Amino acid sequence: MDSNSNIVLNVNGIEVIYNHVILVLKGVSLQVREGSIVAILGGNGAGKTTTLRAISNLLQGERGAVTKGSIELRGERIENLSPADLVQRGVVQVMEGRHCFAHLTIEENLMTGSYTRTSKAEIAANLEKVYNYFPRLKTRRTSQAAYTSGGEQQMCAIGRALMANPSMVLLDEPSMGLAPQIVEEVFNIVKDLNTKEKVTFLLAEQNTNMALKYSDYGYIMESGRVVMDGAASDLANNEDVKEFYLGVGGGERKSFKDVKSYKRRKRWLA
Repeated sequence: MDSNSNIVLNVNGIEVIYNHVILVLKGVSLQVREGSIVAILGGNGAGKTTTLRAISNLLQGERGAVTKGSIELRGERIENLSPADLVQRGVVQVMEGRHCFAHLTIEENLMTGSYTRTSKAEIAANLEKVYNYFPRLKTRRTSQAAYTSGGEQQMCAIGRALMANPSMVLLDEPSMGLAPQIVEEVFNIVKDLNTKEKVTFLLAEQNTNMALKYSDYGYIMESGRVVMDGAASDLANNEDVKEFYLGVGGGERKSFKDVKSYKRRKRWLA
């Protein structure tokens, strides 16, 4: 990536260790430009969630720590800031698994996201904005979150993050456990927020196909390392990516027996 002027997040060679012994991230570097949608892709256990948690400083609750490298937000080192400090700087994480307060209504859940805001008028305007982007939530505003669908809970979790008026949202596995058409709906709203509200998104996603369709840039992780990165359209057309992540073999390989997957993977990771 060329000019550094509009890089909002710069992760440089970070290592993350859990419980003082387990090395989970092995020198991960990535950059996020202002106003872009960047995807971190890869299978289970690749290190996507850990990378997001390192950025939003949610590792301590998991007995994890960044032991090497640096993380900069608009040029400021942020490894030692609390998650609350980051919210004040406009960075909010939406955790995987749709964490909503089950006993609160959808609207009460959304309001919990506005605790950093003091002006009542601003809070009301933000709520209106959330309902504007998530009309489903407006219809269910008085329902207890426990009785809403998975898709509505995911929308509620993203909506709650938007109540803090963030400039950047970290989104962990937004498609997890959702029906395909709901996933499409959620990603469309993300794209909309990106285009109209200029919110920058960094998302971790196993649904490679969907993520590449809506992102500008992608990083593919495998066992704690970034093994490949590039413009989303380039990755979507890359033969190795198609084979390993999109489930389609390229060109002449008619059956999976022809793939020699192990050798190709070794070559790719070399």
